[in-house]
Amino acid sequence: MTGSDFVKITVLAENTSCADDCGCEHGLSLFVDADSSRILFDTGQTDLFAENARKLGAALDEVDMAVLSHGHYDHGGGISRFLELNEKAKVYLSRYAFGDYYSEKYIGLDKRLSDSGRLVYIGDDELNVGGVRLIPWGTAECAHPSFSGGLSKVEEGVTMPDDFRHEQYMLMEHNGRRVLFSGCSHKGILNIMERFRPDVMIGGFHFMKLSADGEGREQLLHCARLLGEYPTEYYTCHCTGTEQYSVLSSVMGDRLHYISTGMTFDI
Repeated sequence: MTGSDFVKITVLAENTSCADDCGCEHGLSLFVDADSSRILFDTGQTDLFAENARKLGAALDEVDMAVLSHGHYDHGGGISRFLELNEKAKVYLSRYAFGDYYSEKYIGLDKRLSDSGRLVYIGDDELNVGGVRLIPWGTAECAHPSFSGGLSKVEEGVTMPDDFRHEQYMLMEHNGRRVLFSGCSHKGILNIMERFRPDVMIGGFHFMKLSADGEGREQLLHCARLLGEYPTEYYTCHCTGTEQYSVLSSVMGDRLHYISTGMTFDI
């Protein structure tokens, strides 16, 4: 994947849709078509990603590898369907992905899939797969807030705040530029940017819980100014929130793009 001549990304599932014939749902699924391989990044909440892939001409049976960003239903709900449609690709996910994760109700993955021989579990260390780097957050410290409060996990019967050890990021190089994919950025988009410093950032920023008015707006404007200090092109979606995106865009201008179901773009 290093030094790919082209990378085309098709949005198979996202909270909004820009295509009349493609449905949308709360979730995320991206089809990454590079000159050397095809990657499915997340599978959305349901089988919708597969239906939209058929309409958009994204050949899921030709996918070489699938990557799950973290262990929540709206990113891994379509794993079972993908395994039915594709007979060869492995699914790379965190060893912690099948934990008991909650936001008032259970929001984790279908545990019946955990023993599938097609799943490759990644521990706390980075894994390089054909030039694609899959990087867990691990125990790295966070200097900035994450805005991911209210999400929890249960371990040995004890409920505690989710530390998102199940979150991982996909980093690839394209024409000398570092391209980072993040499903929800639960560890905080500012922390992620500070650690990876990518040239292109693609994914959700998890700002939906911040109000676009009042104190929330001020926090969004502050984040936008800090994000704008990096020479990065941003493609955001899903858990960023459309109202929140508008606030960010007022500061970041044309360096920030919103991607919707049915959209295809090149980087």
